[in-house]
Amino acid sequence: MSSGLNKKLWYRAFVLLLVLVIGGFGVTTFSLGNIMLVNSDFYREKAESQQLRDTVIQAARGNIYDANMNVLATSATVWQTYVTPSSISKEEQEPIAKGLAEILEMDYEDVLKEVTADTGYETVGSPVEKETADKIRTFISENGFGSVVGLDETTTRYYPNNNLLSTVLGFVGTDNQGLSGIEYSYDDVLTGTPGRIVAAKNAKGADLPFSYEKVVDAEAGNSLVLTIDEYIQHVVEKYLEQAVEENEVTNRGCCIVMDVNSGEVLAMATKPDYDPNEPFVIYDEATAEAISKLTGDEKSEAISTAQQSQWRNKCVSDVYEPGSVFKIITGSAALEEGTLKTSDHFSCPGYIVIGGERINCHKTQGHGGQTLKQAFMNSCNPAFITIGQNLGIAKFTEYREAFGLESLTGIDLPGESAPIYHEESSMGVVELASESFGQTFKITPIQLITAISAAVNGGYLYKPHVVKQILDSDNNIVENIEETVVRQVISEETSAIICDNLEAVVSEGTGKNAYVAGYRIGGKTGTSQKIDTQDEQGNIRKYIASFCAIAPADDPQIAVLMLLDEPNVPNPYGGTLVAPFVGKISEEILPYLGVTPQYTEEEAESLSTTTPDVMGKSLSEAKSAIAEAGLTARVIGEGDSVVRQVPGASSSIPKGGTVVIYTDNAEEQKATTVPNFEGMTVSEANEAAVNAGLNIIIEGSTTNSTAYSQSIEKDTQVETGTVVTVGFRETVTVQ
Repeated sequence: MSSGLNKKLWYRAFVLLLVLVIGGFGVTTFSLGNIMLVNSDFYREKAESQQLRDTVIQAARGNIYDANMNVLATSATVWQTYVTPSSISKEEQEPIAKGLAEILEMDYEDVLKEVTADTGYETVGSPVEKETADKIRTFISENGFGSVVGLDETTTRYYPNNNLLSTVLGFVGTDNQGLSGIEYSYDDVLTGTPGRIVAAKNAKGADLPFSYEKVVDAEAGNSLVLTIDEYIQHVVEKYLEQAVEENEVTNRGCCIVMDVNSGEVLAMATKPDYDPNEPFVIYDEATAEAISKLTGDEKSEAISTAQQSQWRNKCVSDVYEPGSVFKIITGSAALEEGTLKTSDHFSCPGYIVIGGERINCHKTQGHGGQTLKQAFMNSCNPAFITIGQNLGIAKFTEYREAFGLESLTGIDLPGESAPIYHEESSMGVVELASESFGQTFKITPIQLITAISAAVNGGYLYKPHVVKQILDSDNNIVENIEETVVRQVISEETSAIICDNLEAVVSEGTGKNAYVAGYRIGGKTGTSQKIDTQDEQGNIRKYIASFCAIAPADDPQIAVLMLLDEPNVPNPYGGTLVAPFVGKISEEILPYLGVTPQYTEEEAESLSTTTPDVMGKSLSEAKSAIAEAGLTARVIGEGDSVVRQVPGASSSIPKGGTVVIYTDNAEEQKATTVPNFEGMTVSEANEAAVNAGLNIIIEGSTTNSTAYSQSIEKDTQVETGTVVTVGFRETVTVQ
């Protein structure tokens, strides 16, 4: 009986054991199936993350070139320092952190935090250039840290011209993504395809020697060729910056140069601006100083506001009341519709009453009777209000739309602002009157210069653009950005009449300060009131001064628009403040663009010449050479040969000027003091220069003009014979 019981117990134990074994295998089989079949991707990724180190290789961002293939933005190779904390022993932590902190110029505690992190991979600091990377390589080699400290090659964005074109180019973020300007609007074109390095690692996270490694190369992004010309951009920024500083402009200034026959933007600038290499640094010194005195949230908010302001492209993103420059559009529309003829006459008593409201002319005593050309020359408000009234609300708004002033231009830059204007349904005769001479509505500078280009190029409205070509990484052309004609707004005949009138504005009217000897410049002045800045008594406190030039007036190639927003000067008129700088821009870029000067006899007589090289020549030879150049020689000394001349060889000097030559036994060179020419008339300045023994070059308008700038500061001690360039501008009140 006991034997039978034992057999049963053994049998039951065997069955139970068998069940347990089969159950165990079942659970194991189920778990393996779950791991291998159902959740295989999850566990494979977990295993790979523990066994492999996956490093992204950043793709080089495409270059940005100017129209002549000069580099404006490029990607430079840099190196990112990394550590593998899980592989670093406690003994190694301090020396690694100390060494990297010293080389990378970082705080030791910050580096130590990375070195002791509970991870297998941490980056340390920002990417560094080759010189610093070489120091890190030496540090790794000398201390045997090759398995726990390393460098990954990557790229960083670099702008070789610093501030040049900054508000147009924009900048990139820490991950090389475009955040502003062209970098933002063409980010998908400029961004390449990242590569990868996949390498095996041990349990501590360090790379294994002689182990598996797979490299997928990065593909560089495409490059852009702009319509911008670097030389023209330099000229524009130079004179815009001078204009902003000299006129104490408080709300920035901007300038655009456009090819009127294609819509290509040759230059576009806003000042003050910033350096895209350091976009978060506040570059306006006064603003930076004011912010430095703040604390807490107020300081943070002020920094953010200042940054957004300096990044903003005023040419595209800021709307303003264009003022009298807009009279070009009013005149074009009326001439095209036949409601205005070149033979029409206007009477200006100094004001006009429309809808019961009196609207003054800038010349309060009035212009009297005048022709259409004289109305343009005088920038007469009553005349253009009359022209607008005769055109009528329906036609005025029709042409406003046709010139592209009721919509975005579609320029290939981010942040373009929409215009603000009276709809036809809400426009009355008073609103028509104010809009006719450029007030009570707002447009952007890019809209205005695009419309003016159409008014002077034969009537064709082009879509403006700043990108001309897209290139691949081997500089092969991927795409040509062709010019786009939106529509023809006015006839070639009407356009020719407008050009003729604009030339008269510069040769005889309010735009005389933009005159350039040898070139037929046309233009229009503008002084707009900022209506929203009026005080309780209705007095306007702030203005925008502007000027738009076209050249050559008989066959326009370019338009130049500059505006100064809130100049802090007594008489903020566009013809006085802005026209001289636009004239200087035209004078420098027209020869560069191949426009040949054609001088009148009077202009030719007043032109400058260059001094001959008479160094080392005998006194008689020197005098002869100077005389042949149309200059006068003044000899200092008793010797027979020339040891010094002022001005030096090949210097610019006015015709009939004096070259001072010192002979071999001449005593110490004679010095003179530069007078203060500011406020002098041309004749007064000439007399002062002669009395001081200086040569003077006259720049700008010479009719009813006074000096406002000089190339050498007053009271400076210079050698007798030195050339001083003095700028003149018309001083009458001009709009």
